[in-house]
Amino acid sequence: MAKGYWVSVYPAMSDPEGLTAYDELAGPAVRAGGGRLLSRGSRVVAREAGITRRVVLIEFDSFEQAVAAYESAAYRKALLALPDGFERDFRITEGLD
Repeated sequence: MAKGYWVSVYPAMSDPEGLTAYDELAGPAVRAGGGRLLSRGSRVVAREAGITRRVVLIEFDSFEQAVAAYESAAYRKALLALPDGFERDFRITEGLD
């Protein structure tokens, strides 16, 4: 079964510390949904139209599990904690195997 991934890029962040409330809710919600944090805010080398801001990569055992975790009540609560002024490019993608 192919794994599922959440990929988030934050092109605009006026106050990175404003993510604290979101992170405190999102972390447990992701883990409860079976997600594993692979990268968050680590070094980025951007090429072409890439963005060097915060990048988050989370792995799930399946694409369906990744979608279900996003749609969970716990993660919906975390989304409400995202502060104004944050722009985020968020995708759920299926792995190759």
